[in-house]
Amino acid sequence: MTKDVIALTRRMPDPATVLTGLLAGGPDKLAGFAGEGAVVQLCDDLGRPLVSVEAPLLVQVEGEAERLLGATPPPVPFWWTEARATTGVPEAERLAGAFAARLVALAGGSAWPPEAARSLGVVRTDGVSVAPEPAAAAPAVDVLTDKVAVVIQDRPVVAMTAWLADAFRAAAEAGLGLQVVSPPGAVLTPAVRDTLGGRPSRWVVRDERDGYYDGRTGAVLRWQDGMFAPVGPDAAMPTADAPEVPGVPGAPSAPVATAYQEVAATGERQLAITYRAVHPADERLVLGGGLEAVWRELTGEPPAGWGTAEPANLPWSPRLLTDLAHERAPGSTWFVVVGSPDRPGSATVRVRRTEAGVDEEVTLSFGYGADEEPPLDAVPRAAEVLATRHRLQSMLVQIRRARRDLAVPPCFEGPGAPLAFVLGAEEVRAMPGDRARRTPLPEAPVELGPKTRPALYYPLPGDPSDLSAWRDFELLVLHLKEN
Repeated sequence: MTKDVIALTRRMPDPATVLTGLLAGGPDKLAGFAGEGAVVQLCDDLGRPLVSVEAPLLVQVEGEAERLLGATPPPVPFWWTEARATTGVPEAERLAGAFAARLVALAGGSAWPPEAARSLGVVRTDGVSVAPEPAAAAPAVDVLTDKVAVVIQDRPVVAMTAWLADAFRAAAEAGLGLQVVSPPGAVLTPAVRDTLGGRPSRWVVRDERDGYYDGRTGAVLRWQDGMFAPVGPDAAMPTADAPEVPGVPGAPSAPVATAYQEVAATGERQLAITYRAVHPADERLVLGGGLEAVWRELTGEPPAGWGTAEPANLPWSPRLLTDLAHERAPGSTWFVVVGSPDRPGSATVRVRRTEAGVDEEVTLSFGYGADEEPPLDAVPRAAEVLATRHRLQSMLVQIRRARRDLAVPPCFEGPGAPLAFVLGAEEVRAMPGDRARRTPLPEAPVELGPKTRPALYYPLPGDPSDLSAWRDFELLVLHLKEN
């Protein structure tokens, strides 16, 4: 049975509705609070949480329930209320289901998964005891050691929910890795994949044949020394952009799970873009303008929505995004941005205040089916808009064999291939002589923007079957970094 139950309701669950839901545990059930009051908890007799309920979220973006749950929600706007049951306690799971069922009965809508929210009756939990909550753990953390925090996610799509984002923050502040455990067949959103980082953080996939394996590298894992770690010797983890594979020099030496290697060619592809822009820190700054410009060049429309977690709940608005980043400064701010359902697009944006100004780092992907062609001719135009209007510092564009829906499966999808690298005008100007124009690549760079202060666009093979593509990119980077 699932650990998470979600109510998707037409109307906002008001205090009386939420109270009725909480009474699914009976009138004597202890209630507590976490997350500075944003999380309500139903507790056992010792005050330990059985069910944690997140504050309702108003979702105003089409397609998010379908993307993250495979569920059909009420028409937007609708309210998304998550209840997370304590792992391994059947009564807690039934209690979460009854809570969601009561919300749906009173506020209209539906629950996910449907089978978890069929009873409105009181769930008897007398005498039920919960294992002590790990010290200093976030509500979503199931296991805490001196090396890692472990989060168990029994969902079809592991998304960067407010729960999981809180767990990432808590682990980072404690100097720990975060290990996300999911069932077979589950996928990650790009936002989770890009946040997991390096070891000891991992995506741990349960598997009938091999027990557990790393969903990003395929290495077979075992619980040992306070964390999930590879069986046998472990080489450095490959990067997500250029993963190494069994049979390729430099691949991990740990055994590789059979399920990770079972890949069917679909012909689907993704166009992936990462870029960094540095803006002056003044009151006229509006963030997200560069991302919107790229999105329009490549899809003909702006992004659909954004948020500080998944689901992305707010209609696209660079002004509101900027206001939130300004409120959180000088701390950093992380956003997720999504596209319309008919053109899968996903981006993460991290904004930081630095000595140079305001750093805006963007990771962006669009998905295409086997019968769709990525708009490669629009990539130079998008690069020029960033370079001339949005203070681009650098940009990398890739083509990769990957799913159209952008979901990250626990199997080998193959490395991408660099299509282009762009160096911003200020970076070109700072290089001595004509080094930026005199490169080891077969094709000369293309100037973008004004002749007096151009950015440079470096064409690369962009062919995933061409093993020299990353070699060419590495030669270019080494050349540009020469003293």
